[in-house]
Amino acid sequence: MPKKAIFEKNNVIVTGGAGFIGSHLCEELLNNSKVICIDNFISGDERNIDHLLQNPDFKFIKYDLAKAINLEKFPELETFKIKFQGIQEIYHLACPTSAKNFNQTKIETLLANSLVTKNVLDLAVKYKSKFLFSSSSVVYGPRDENKYYKEDYLGRVNFLSPRACYDEGKRYSETTVTTYRDVYNLDAKIARIFRTYGPRLKLNDGQMLPDFVDNALDNKDLVIYGDKDFTTSLCYVSDIVNGLIKLMESAETGPINLGSDVEFKLSEVAQKIIDMTESKSKIVFEKPLLFMSPLGLPDITLAKEKLNWFPVVRLEDGITKTIDYLKAAKGLIEVNSKTKK
Repeated sequence: MPKKAIFEKNNVIVTGGAGFIGSHLCEELLNNSKVICIDNFISGDERNIDHLLQNPDFKFIKYDLAKAINLEKFPELETFKIKFQGIQEIYHLACPTSAKNFNQTKIETLLANSLVTKNVLDLAVKYKSKFLFSSSSVVYGPRDENKYYKEDYLGRVNFLSPRACYDEGKRYSETTVTTYRDVYNLDAKIARIFRTYGPRLKLNDGQMLPDFVDNALDNKDLVIYGDKDFTTSLCYVSDIVNGLIKLMESAETGPINLGSDVEFKLSEVAQKIIDMTESKSKIVFEKPLLFMSPLGLPDITLAKEKLNWFPVVRLEDGITKTIDYLKAAKGLIEVNSKTKK
């Protein structure tokens, strides 16, 4: 059984906590928990957590989890009394996710899906923590005629493909989590996350939707890496965070799909952004990126039945929040550039 907190709040670890989803998760968890964010900034960004650093219940550790970690040796964590309090929950999100720089981080991705997962699971064993692994829709392989995937679909991943360190890596991590659950009787869970968007998603990284908004605000071309028939599902980040927390709090172990089951044409999403920003931008199509390809869509029946979870943020509302965030960010950039002159 997980070790109960001695003090008022749980100690919770978020690996990859300076990343896109991770930073939003840290922010939400701080409502009720003390949060230890661990990241090495391979694809995360310190700016994602700057607003959390002054919170006494938030501690950040820059660390490469490919090496085993002893939390009790970090003086900044002394106020969390880990030796006595332990760690109640671990959300494991650490893995490079850059679409444009995928080839530059292949070894780090390979390690994230093997050694890092093992080392974080070892922490869960040591502290008898509840553990949640953020897997991905890529475990199902490329989209086929069966567009919607249930959790019992075994998928068809090419384990020798140029992107196998991520796709097959996530499958291997799921195997590692399941094996640790069986051997050490861990309360270990698996969430399979589908395409997610919102504030803090990295710009100029091939993720498309944040670049659509950024370019529309500057009246630049909106680039779709594919053709006019490229479709996808898009789930706003707060819905994903809510799903992760509900899974952690539940008796379910998963795997459970988390994502939107509504299909959108990217060209129509791009046009919607142009209209919402009153932009003069045009839509252009370029060669697909290795890491940005049409994937399957989630069957979220299990999440609805077991977690009472489903996405609630409409695409228009999520895009509006993303537009507002990037407008503010651009305003800050303009102020900073003026002060430097």
